[in-house]
Amino acid sequence: MSGLTKGDPAPTEIIVHQQSRRLEVAFSDGQRFDLSFELLRVYSPSAEVRGHGPGQEVLQTGKRDVGVRALEPIGHYAIKPLFTDGHDTGIYSWDYLYFLGVNKERLWQEYLERLEAAEASRTAPAAPLESVATEIKRR
Repeated sequence: MSGLTKGDPAPTEIIVHQQSRRLEVAFSDGQRFDLSFELLRVYSPSAEVRGHGPGQEVLQTGKRDVGVRALEPIGHYAIKPLFTDGHDTGIYSWDYLYFLGVNKERLWQEYLERLEAAEASRTAPAAPLESVATEIKRR
């Protein structure tokens, strides 16, 4: 685990870029990663996103423009982003941030493929059928 055992890389710098919606993380081994808020949000380590076991993952849609209101430190091992969509339960350990950085291209492609397979969008969350029916009745 990065930064959790002696000799593993630990963050040396974390910069929040609000305008470009990116988190820049530099590690003690010289690696520097640029992670979009969207990637962080759709790969949140929370149970809300990952579920409680294999096959229980929940596809996150409509997160293209998600922002980060704040970053809370969690001890000396993690951060907790507070996202503008209200999500605030993911704790991103140093090793998880490192994993996201090393694998970001593959993870991003997998996310886009899952969205396409579900006929879902990065820009708008799927509306529940009840709300669509309610909207039609109002017209």
